[in-house]
Amino acid sequence: MPRTMLVALLAIPLFATGLLARAQPAASIGIVIMHGKGGGPTGLVSSLAEGLERKGYRVANLQMPWSGKREYDVSVAAAEQEVSAAIDRLRSDGAARVFLAGHSQGGVFGLHYAAKHPLDGLIIIAPGGNVGTRFYQGKVGASVDGARSLVASGKGDERGEFADFEGSKGISTVHSTAAIYLTWFDPDGAMNQMNSTRALPASLPVLHVAPTGDYPALTRVKQTMFKALPGNPLTRLYEPNADHRGAPAASLEEIARWTAEVAARK
Repeated sequence: MPRTMLVALLAIPLFATGLLARAQPAASIGIVIMHGKGGGPTGLVSSLAEGLERKGYRVANLQMPWSGKREYDVSVAAAEQEVSAAIDRLRSDGAARVFLAGHSQGGVFGLHYAAKHPLDGLIIIAPGGNVGTRFYQGKVGASVDGARSLVASGKGDERGEFADFEGSKGISTVHSTAAIYLTWFDPDGAMNQMNSTRALPASLPVLHVAPTGDYPALTRVKQTMFKALPGNPLTRLYEPNADHRGAPAASLEEIARWTAEVAARK
């Protein structure tokens, strides 16, 4: 047999082995995905979730308390438990590495969760909804003060109407209890983006997806936000050519590449 043919035949199993080695990490990686404010798992994050599933990833695409269907029906602590339960299920199904990905408000909550719970990596996609800013509290501050008064007077479990705010839609009404509302909208609480960022462990790699066509307010703070992340060598800033709503779909390939890189090096 000619030497060139022998080399070619020997290379076939080596090539196939290389393909298998690259395919294996996807099946061992789990990703929990959280949508943005008022959205849901079948909305803007659906193409990302479906794309990762097609690549072999184990995916949990959650309906979070800030969805249009749930309207802040549970507290921040209860939402943390929901995410932890999804992570446990992915690990039970065979995920050796688990990542948390959140779009918009899901990204801000992801920062809070990652500051308190161990993860292999965090993906924040166009994070938005930072309740800790003076601008945001100018929109909802009266409701926050009202909720505090209700809690202080022993009426925290009574349902009422409170203010929510989203830059693209303005002020809306939340029907929840004062106690639950306060866990989400207290300016010094869980959804204070910068406080959560500063509390992240240095061991946590973060992929910050900041689309070039994001809302102006988010574009202005993206560099400040990225620089505030811990200096992990695997932390990356990715800027796809997309707007806020299209960011999850536009980041599919980079999320797959980055999670594989992190999983291989951890």
